[in-house]
Amino acid sequence: MEMDEALRRYDAGEAGRADLKLLVKELLKLLVAKAPGHAVEVRVPPYGAVQAIEGPRHTRGTPGAVIEMPAEMWIDLALGRTTWAEARATGKVRASGERTDLTALLPLLKL
Repeated sequence: MEMDEALRRYDAGEAGRADLKLLVKELLKLLVAKAPGHAVEVRVPPYGAVQAIEGPRHTRGTPGAVIEMPAEMWIDLALGRTTWAEARATGKVRASGERTDLTALLPLLKL
């Protein structure tokens, strides 16, 4: 219910920091559930970061594979409102290293 309300405010252009934080964190949890692992770190500053996707485990320092993007881009990707290719073309998504193409994993939730 809380996520539904946050999403309603997001869609209306009225989402606050708490709404963005809730949406980002819940959608990152879905990514980890769909693609467990530690090979890629997905960062959505300042709201959250997770390690996901099978592969070599990262233990110290900067991971070998990192994806970083703004909250709104992550939400739109996770909900299927934009594709991975479209998101990358905007220049707002930074992805480096192996296994950083999320095409096969998205969308996480389709409304």
